[in-house]
Amino acid sequence: MRIAITGALGQLGRSLQDALQGHEFFLVDLPEDDVTEPATIAAIADFEPHVVIHTAAMTDVDGCEIAPDGAYKVNALGTRNVALACQRCDAPMLYISTDYVFDGTSEEPYLEYDEPNPISVYARSKLAGEEFVRDLLNRFYIVRTAWLYGHTGNNFVKNILELVEEEDELSVVANEFGSPTYAPDLAEAIARLIQQPLYGIYHLVNEGSCSRYELAAKILELAGMGDFPLHPTEIYARSAKVPRRAVLRNFCAATQLGITLRPWDEALRAYFVEREHAGHR
Repeated sequence: MRIAITGALGQLGRSLQDALQGHEFFLVDLPEDDVTEPATIAAIADFEPHVVIHTAAMTDVDGCEIAPDGAYKVNALGTRNVALACQRCDAPMLYISTDYVFDGTSEEPYLEYDEPNPISVYARSKLAGEEFVRDLLNRFYIVRTAWLYGHTGNNFVKNILELVEEEDELSVVANEFGSPTYAPDLAEAIARLIQQPLYGIYHLVNEGSCSRYELAAKILELAGMGDFPLHPTEIYARSAKVPRRAVLRNFCAATQLGITLRPWDEALRAYFVEREHAGHR
């Protein structure tokens, strides 16, 4: 299978290359390739992929609030361009979206059928990407995920591990809840999903949910620093509004395809085992 991957050097892009070994890749990422540029779109179409996995995005939530034009250029128009490339070469597209398309006011986990209500520039730009995919293509997968982390790139797990090296104590919000998702687990689920012509919207996250504070506590525990001073707080100054309880439920993939991801705490434990094997401390 010929597979084009945008954002190929990101934490999910790298995990996808591992999960899809044996296939032929066309890898797209900055600085050489930019999904907002027509030349890159033409190159994707010329590759004639069997599927395009679009992970490239501007994911700095606060940065999007400060620079909304940049957010819409990448997350909305960049996604439109990739969808047009898929249209040109008649390939299905898998678009990575986010839990942030929901406002976080529901006490129940969000299903794929629930109505989005984004409350930040980042979220609105990602939902605009979803709408371009749905408007321009007949064959697509929209995969919403949450709190993604892996061994590369910028993510919450890495940030906590760096902060404990710099600070004497940490305060982490205890009133923001979500579904931590390990990039290799998501990549494996996507590898299974693209084998099936059951197109539509999917929520793919590690099972269960927790608060940012609970996640930080588990990170410190598994890193052997369970006694590090960690305090819950409800105050965290930032530019963007974020959903307080945007927990996703994997209903469609689990029910129709039997695709599930292990519990989030098991996945986090695996992250530390693999981190240790890779020589990190």
